[in-house]
Amino acid sequence: MNEYQLLLRELPAVDRLLQEKMIKEVLDRLPRRLVLTAVQETIENCRTDILTIKDNPAKLKAINLSVEDLATRAVTLAEKRAASSLKPLINATGIVIHTNLGRAPLSAPAVEALTGIASNYNNLELSLESGERGSRQEHLESLLCELCEAEAALVVNNNAAAVFLVLKTLAERREVVVSRGQLVEIGGSFRIPEIMAASGALMIEVGTTNKTYLSDYERALTENSAAFLKVHTSNYHLVGFTAEVETAELAKLAHKHNLLMFEDLGSGALIDLKTLSLPSEPLVQDSLSSGADLVTFSGDKMLGGPQAGIIVGRRDLVKAIRSSQLARVARIDKFTIAALEATLRLYLDRETALEQIPVWRMLKMNAVSLKARADNLAATLSPKLELADVSVAEGVSRVGGGALPAVELPTWLVSVKPTGFASTAASLVEKLRTGDPPVVLRLQQESLLLDLRTVWPEQENDLVRLIVQAFHSD
Repeated sequence: MNEYQLLLRELPAVDRLLQEKMIKEVLDRLPRRLVLTAVQETIENCRTDILTIKDNPAKLKAINLSVEDLATRAVTLAEKRAASSLKPLINATGIVIHTNLGRAPLSAPAVEALTGIASNYNNLELSLESGERGSRQEHLESLLCELCEAEAALVVNNNAAAVFLVLKTLAERREVVVSRGQLVEIGGSFRIPEIMAASGALMIEVGTTNKTYLSDYERALTENSAAFLKVHTSNYHLVGFTAEVETAELAKLAHKHNLLMFEDLGSGALIDLKTLSLPSEPLVQDSLSSGADLVTFSGDKMLGGPQAGIIVGRRDLVKAIRSSQLARVARIDKFTIAALEATLRLYLDRETALEQIPVWRMLKMNAVSLKARADNLAATLSPKLELADVSVAEGVSRVGGGALPAVELPTWLVSVKPTGFASTAASLVEKLRTGDPPVVLRLQQESLLLDLRTVWPEQENDLVRLIVQAFHSD
């Protein structure tokens, strides 16, 4: 009998492995179905490994088929499967609105509102005054109207849906004129031209990539024209020989010809960034006051709330969109409403919003306080990492989330560079990314870079523990 055949015969039966003490202990904590599947897969993986290397005696001898080893592997697999896939993590990248990391973290009041609604019944669609059925939009509309100086508002599940609904409801089979320089691609490969095509609106491109004039829009008008669409290019920045038409000019021309003027702001700022010494982003309220009939923007970017697409503007237009059957397809749930309402209430006082909404708190951090934190973290790490050079250096943070792409926020970075170490910097990054909690950071020229702008002070102890653990795990 060949050696690989002997090994196949040595593989324990599933029932035998289930009798191991380690497996029995995990059965007390995890569902039997999950553990059983892990045991079966562990044995099957071993069988596959044996058959794959059956002609390599050296590798066959290295295979460990002890029940203890197999039980350990099965338990590890079962616990991995039992763990939540969506996890809170430590963001040490310095990217404030990180699309891959869930964009804007919520404020404490928003989290508290979520918890209260999640664990109780609520008046989602019940008017407590009349006792009759109400609208879930009522919880948000008055706040949005006050903050944005709008006649009406509607909230759907994301901004792509908001743009789609506006075009589908108000411009289907009619022409919508848009500048070539504004045909942007947003997250997840969603492109403005494709959203327009899906809505049934007929896109008419005008101007060039870098320059579009009011006369370009006017020359494009036909009897089938429905609207002008202006898209804020929040995720890239054109410099040099450029020109675009201001909202007020475009709105004036649209209304002269009895057309609608839509503006998609994307990032959706309600606070003037110039007051924080940052380049300005167009404000929602300014677009409406400049004559835009409808404005759409995201809830989880500069607004600092949950994922949502917000439509504000003329009452008759919002009513038409709300009446669309597709509005139900894209409607928001009680969790989004709870978090967004709590977030919007913070904006009733500007200073409260700046202090309590994490996005704004991170954006206004100054380099002096960041350097003090970086110095303290480096001083803590250095004596614990004998095989690393730990230093502090100037650097830049980014806004992220497709907002202010050219802006560099001054910061101070903690650099951790392995020296005479078996693991590479890349392998350390992987260990940290798969830790508990995971840590995501920057890797540059074999150095791990930590930007504390996006790390909560209460996370710093965990950050130290995980970095030390990654270095000492070999």
